[in-house]
Amino acid sequence: MHVLVIDDERAVRDILVDACRRAGYSTDEARNCQEAASKLVRGDVDIALCDIKMPDGSGVDLVRSIRDSRIETSFIMVTAFASTESAVEALRAGASDYVTKPVNGDELIHRISQVAAMRGLREQNQVLRQISRPQTKTFEFNSPAMRSLERLVTKVAPTESTVLITGESGTGKGVLARSIHEQSQRADALFLPVNCSAIPENLLESEFFGHTKGAFTGADKARKGLFLQADRGTLFLDEVGELPMHMQTKLLHAIEDKEIRAIGSEQPRRVDCRIIAATNRDLGRMVAEGTFREDLYFRLSMFHILIPPLRERRGDLLPLIRFLIARETQRSGPLRDLALAPEAERLLCQYEWPGNVRQLENVINRACILADDDCINTSDLPPEVTMAHALGQSTGTSIANQGYLRDQMREIEVALIRRMLEETGGDRRLAAQRLGIGLSSLYRKLEETTDLS
Repeated sequence: MHVLVIDDERAVRDILVDACRRAGYSTDEARNCQEAASKLVRGDVDIALCDIKMPDGSGVDLVRSIRDSRIETSFIMVTAFASTESAVEALRAGASDYVTKPVNGDELIHRISQVAAMRGLREQNQVLRQISRPQTKTFEFNSPAMRSLERLVTKVAPTESTVLITGESGTGKGVLARSIHEQSQRADALFLPVNCSAIPENLLESEFFGHTKGAFTGADKARKGLFLQADRGTLFLDEVGELPMHMQTKLLHAIEDKEIRAIGSEQPRRVDCRIIAATNRDLGRMVAEGTFREDLYFRLSMFHILIPPLRERRGDLLPLIRFLIARETQRSGPLRDLALAPEAERLLCQYEWPGNVRQLENVINRACILADDDCINTSDLPPEVTMAHALGQSTGTSIANQGYLRDQMREIEVALIRRMLEETGGDRRLAAQRLGIGLSSLYRKLEETTDLS
């Protein structure tokens, strides 16, 4: 907690500041209302210990002006002129508590801790109103690779280690990150996912570390950054490989020092959040190319988990298909027993799934909507699945001939991307969404394919 001591008497300020620092709080001080207002308006003060009578005004009026500015600082009023009237006036103005001089140090710290606890409860209630944790449906993996991965998760989850999750787009990196959080000692705190590639570069520092009121044009209100929002919880940095170099440097310092500084603030803030990062890019290669900091890479990859693509764990495919069908039918309303026709099952199991689990989810969702007579048939499957099978039949390619088939699948992929870009009028974000792949994956595929660039 950051505490501002406001009093015109130097001796009183020294006593209060010393008591707060011995209790572990970061502190600042102000000699009058004007100086206090210039510091409070930045929005980074958690609790203010404020004298009621000062040479240039009233502490009660200061509370009112700060409340009118929608700055969420909690006030504890301090005065030598104890009276019922002044106490009631301060509380009505928005103060949280009221103490009299001479102040007992232990009593003051007790009052501060009570106000801090109330602030924590208020913030938790705000989080709970915004975020409700979905009930996780269990799925039993069959493939040895995924069972081994589950064992890794059970070992790393209870620790405080940073975790780097890598794998192709759509493999379930976000699901795995949430699973680590829910098995950790921070499970009752916030799991805060952030897509690094979706934040404009000029807003990255403000989003991550926050800003004070008036820190830049348009900052009409102080903002608490992602690190402080996830304090005592888990911050999940998805697509971390998309961060520009200057932000990588700031992120490294925040992780190593466990301290951040909001834009416009002179006061550093301690933070305690666990970092889980994910990317579908090869960070090792990016380090060699000079586009990703080596020290940040080593910091993030203290524990590295690689999720294999769906095509390399076919033992999970059919159980996963049946699991997704059951989940979709439950979501759609009245209980519906939806079967899977043998030919449709065969096509789904033979497909390569370049978009991995995310693409499979989209295909199953579509099939469940289209299915008639309580059965998913081949006609309910999208063209990319049925076309792949038709191509294999026409060329006489065996599904076991992975190398040649993958080349053919790449041709189909190129055709699908080209058609989707035409249908969306060149809107790449919408095309990626409809294809069931990440936007960064689409850009990479465009770069790799000269026909599409």
